[in-house]
Amino acid sequence: MSPALDRASARMSRARADRLAAAGAAALFVVAAVAGTLLGLAGHPVHAGAAPLFAHWLPHVGPGTPLAVAVAVLVCRYGPWLAARLRWRPLLAVSYLTALAWTLSLALVDGWQRGVAGRLTTRPEYLTEVPGVTSVPAMLRGFTGRILDHQPDSWTTHVAGHPPGALLVFVGLDRLGLAGGAWAGLLCVAVGALTAVAVPATMRLTASERAGRAAAPFVALFPGAIWVGVSADGLFAGVTATGIALLAYGMARRSVPAAVTGGLLLGASGYLSYGLVLIFVIVAAVVLAVPGGRRLAWWAAAGAAVVVAAFTAAGFDWLTGYHLVTRRYYQGLAAQRPYAYWVWADLAAVAVAAGPMGAVVLRRATRALRRRTVLGGAWLLPLAAATAILAADVSGYSKAEVERIWLPFAVWLMAGAALVPGRPRRHWLIAQATVALIVNHVLFTVW
Repeated sequence: MSPALDRASARMSRARADRLAAAGAAALFVVAAVAGTLLGLAGHPVHAGAAPLFAHWLPHVGPGTPLAVAVAVLVCRYGPWLAARLRWRPLLAVSYLTALAWTLSLALVDGWQRGVAGRLTTRPEYLTEVPGVTSVPAMLRGFTGRILDHQPDSWTTHVAGHPPGALLVFVGLDRLGLAGGAWAGLLCVAVGALTAVAVPATMRLTASERAGRAAAPFVALFPGAIWVGVSADGLFAGVTATGIALLAYGMARRSVPAAVTGGLLLGASGYLSYGLVLIFVIVAAVVLAVPGGRRLAWWAAAGAAVVVAAFTAAGFDWLTGYHLVTRRYYQGLAAQRPYAYWVWADLAAVAVAAGPMGAVVLRRATRALRRRTVLGGAWLLPLAAATAILAADVSGYSKAEVERIWLPFAVWLMAGAALVPGRPRRHWLIAQATVALIVNHVLFTVW
């Protein structure tokens, strides 16, 4: 056989393996959905309306439908072409605006009130507690005393389940005169869309500009945007991704201010969600991928330490809060959600948020790891994200709703887009958009 035929055969074999990986992820979702239904019928509910997704079956269209379809068509048609040809900074601007339009249009499929303005105003959400915070110092000092449930002044579900940084974001927004669910929802969308800048920028610094350009359309058209708009976890994803990008920039360009700012954001992420301590698996991958600037990582660590010191001095002890949250977690539905189901069904849920490209990238990244190929960051960062997800999964502290909770990790699976050749890459981009549109129009997502 000629070398050309050998190469063609190898490409076909890899493409077939990619399709099998995506099919495996889809099969996992189907099995989880069937198993969840059967368990419910047998009198052992898994407590998720459309298991493994936390949603209700509700086929519908809305004002965002035409815009979402238009964005998907335009990105699938022109996204890879523009990503390869635009100058770098205009590319990042287009990527951000695309992610903003995609996320907002998906949210508007449910309508303005139900999809955006009212999302964060329900009883379990953060905005319920904002009017009661008359003194931030007093709130921080007494925060842990209100975490446990079944007491008169216990925090609502989302506030109790997170460190006070998350509540502080919405309190700060309120103090700026931007009160209400609409401003809070738009903030989550605007910050969440920063992932479309941060991930490509990080890939440019840890692998190559080609890797960053390849990732841009996939992060802009990320299926997880369904849950970025509108949830605080979307905001968390934007904050952590920006912190990682600034760390990578600081290390690669020897910029102390960038490294310190990245450290401040990453330190703050630990006070947005307890589970975000696992983001440091991805941080470690970035440090490994930019070996020449490792001394700058200490500046980032100093920035993170400032945040820890500030919260501790203000009266909030992170470890105390974490231990109380684990108790609060099992005061609610978590005690009734079977670990034996969710320990693998959670992976089916995150497979939807990541889309079929997530499975393809992980297959290619695992192969690249074995061969120690070039584009180190392109396989290292997705594998680090998968490691963080697996650690969170095994812990049992996220049973259901992980399509939202694990957004800060799942978005980094798109970092490995360069591992997929150019022509098949467009096909997978279409698959990503198709999954998001189907899920968002067939289900009504809740949290």
